Amino acid sequence: MKAVVKVGGKQYIVSEKETLLVDLLPEGTKELTLDALMLIDGDKSTVGTPTVKGVSIKATVLEPLVKGDKIRVIRYKSKKRVHTENGHRQKYSKIEIGTISK
Repeated sequence: MKAVVKVGGKQYIVSEKETLLVDLLPEGTKELTLDALMLIDGDKSTVGTPTVKGVSIKATVLEPLVKGDKIRVIRYKSKKRVHTENGHRQKYSKIEIGTISK
């Protein structure tokens, strides 16, 4: 059984016992209860308006702060002496999907 959930403005396809990185959650968050936007159960799929009624997904936070890869952003203009370089490192939270209950 799979479900489509919305966490932090982004949608993810999840199944039970799956771990994923989502945008940084507020500090002190230990467990999440998510609503399913779509439920896929074998050949049968149910689309919610906006959520599927009676379906809840439990998730636990494994690591509240995980740092992503560093990205280098370079702005360069030849023959103009313009060269700037910035770095960015996104912060994520690692969660594990527990149960998908109907």
